Amino acid sequence: MSRTLVSLLRKLTCAFPALGIAVLMAGFLADARHTAAAQGRLEAEYVATLMGIPIGRGNWIIDVSEDEFTAAANGATAGLLRFFASGTGIGATRGTIAAGRMVPLTYAATVTTKDRIDDVRIAFTGGNVKDFAVEPPVGPNPDRIAVTDTDRRNVVDPMISTMNYVAGSGDPLSPQACNRKVAVFDGRLRYDLTSEFKRVETVKASKGYQGPVMVCAVYFTPVSGYLPNSTTMKYLASIRDAEAWIAPIAGTRVLVPFRFSLPTPVGVGAFEATQFITIAKPPRAAANTKLQ
Repeated sequence: MSRTLVSLLRKLTCAFPALGIAVLMAGFLADARHTAAAQGRLEAEYVATLMGIPIGRGNWIIDVSEDEFTAAANGATAGLLRFFASGTGIGATRGTIAAGRMVPLTYAATVTTKDRIDDVRIAFTGGNVKDFAVEPPVGPNPDRIAVTDTDRRNVVDPMISTMNYVAGSGDPLSPQACNRKVAVFDGRLRYDLTSEFKRVETVKASKGYQGPVMVCAVYFTPVSGYLPNSTTMKYLASIRDAEAWIAPIAGTRVLVPFRFSLPTPVGVGAFEATQFITIAKPPRAAANTKLQ
């Protein structure tokens, strides 16, 4: 396996430790203008593959209420990838839903491989980065495009970028869910994710959701924190065949990836849900009424 591919897989894993595998560009945060009116929960399990060969597994739990949300996930490499980039990843985010937007409060992620531990902690205030720490730190390099204070404003963390909150009062499972652009800061890199609607597909998990998903084309654009001559960054920015298949969390206006795929130098990499269980919960007021 080439050094370029190993570097690519490591960067992708660090960018989305929620599944511990390549999903850097999955999902988007809509600039919604209406607050969620219900509550729901997702319990999902995923399998990652490269050229159809299993290379990782992960799970993801998301809770969405009327005014706040939490998400936690973990994953590990498996099969062939363990010989080249073996590792595990855990990640979590929490935030509020205010003025129709999912606003991050805290984000934490740790990716452990045989030769290093990568740890990220970010605190937000009003959608802006308040404080952050990364280990190991970014080394000095005069060629690196510096991340400015402006770059850390109006951003979300990598996990929230995969949670698509859809505006309006109509069916959130619509082409509108794909047409988004989101600014992301992962502690080292500032990048944009843009998506466009492509088509509708039908999926069926081994356990849980079965039905339509919106298929979105996904594009990655590095903004700062990277080396312009980086082979990995150039490759990611050139990809035009990445797809995110997003499905709804019952009882909410949030959609998240059921499947994600992108080309790699040696074949198609993908992750797909084997379990995608979503449960709608009654609004808080209704639940309190039942208890009285």
